[in-house]
Amino acid sequence: MPEPLTVKPSARPANPCFSSGPCAKRPGWSLSALSDALVGRSHRSTEGRARLNDVITRSKALLGMPDDWVLGIVPASDTGAVEMVLWSILGTRPVDVLAFESFSATWANDIIAQLRLADARVLKADYGEIPDLAQVDWARDVVLTWNGTTSGARLPYDAAIPAQRDGLVICDATSAAFAMDLPWDRLDVVTWSWQKVLGGEAAHGMLALSPRAVERLVSTPAPRALPKIFRLTNSKGLIDGIFRGDTINTPSMLCVEDALDGLKWAESVGGLKGLIARSEANLAAIAEWEEQSDWAQFLATNPAHRSSTAICLRIVAPWFTALDHAGQTAAAKKIVSLLGQEGVALDVGSYRDAPPGLRLWGGATVEASDLRAVLPWLDWAYAQVCPQHA
Repeated sequence: MPEPLTVKPSARPANPCFSSGPCAKRPGWSLSALSDALVGRSHRSTEGRARLNDVITRSKALLGMPDDWVLGIVPASDTGAVEMVLWSILGTRPVDVLAFESFSATWANDIIAQLRLADARVLKADYGEIPDLAQVDWARDVVLTWNGTTSGARLPYDAAIPAQRDGLVICDATSAAFAMDLPWDRLDVVTWSWQKVLGGEAAHGMLALSPRAVERLVSTPAPRALPKIFRLTNSKGLIDGIFRGDTINTPSMLCVEDALDGLKWAESVGGLKGLIARSEANLAAIAEWEEQSDWAQFLATNPAHRSSTAICLRIVAPWFTALDHAGQTAAAKKIVSLLGQEGVALDVGSYRDAPPGLRLWGGATVEASDLRAVLPWLDWAYAQVCPQHA
């Protein structure tokens, strides 16, 4: 018989880390994984450059990135990678930007309020939804987020992006890379960070450019001054060193070693297919529970758009929906606090701008067995807060 909701579950997840960034380390990780890190060495030494280039080479291979793309390590995580591109590329063509959660809304704000582009359209959707791609004009440059880290909604692999298009497609894939298939022939710029699907440490971003994006950068300089940390070209063309391990600023060699550890682990579990399968199994575990829940539902109502990494849940019980926003926020925070106090689910509150609820990371470093173990605890914590049980 299932345990009553008011009784604490007997099983506990082996790893309670379900944060959406930085995310859980790979199974079996310990500090010993960093024992060979080049601490105290220059990142510009022969050995340092080799480590950085190894991150680039292994990442390209794992993701199945086309050979004619270039990939570099850049400062300031995924945010830095995206903003480097927005400032370096946009401004010579009209722009469409898709905004359907916090970070995509940030890129829209950058384009409208900071870059102040004269011909920019923002195509919006609510949390849990995605914009209508039929409204996108692919003759324009297009800025989109593949997976909504704060909304739990993602674009489908077969999203209607034409392979032949006049504009460039700039894709923030930070919580999609290594967990979802990306259609490289329909994208031109792809960014992500180390801290998401492979559980790396924060602060470093990855920037991938198609030949079309490189051609734009070289042939059409940005119509604005750029700080050094944003510059991808010089008088000779593309700064090739960035894409061979000569980073713009000084990287942490501890983080580099950790990134390599994550990449090697990914290779050991079946590469990209194995990583995708692990993430989809996590989503399936929660979906099976969600179908039976009388109080929680996916924020993304369309199954085809549900993220397998940033899995967002909303509370739909009548007593909860009757509360005002402040009351809903307080109740959701109480559930999150109880889970944290029990040490069974850490950092699982919804993002501050998202509807009050829960967000559990389902990337490849999370074990499906841990997610299955935590689900009864969600029911227990909810019961403590629900007026019917409290």
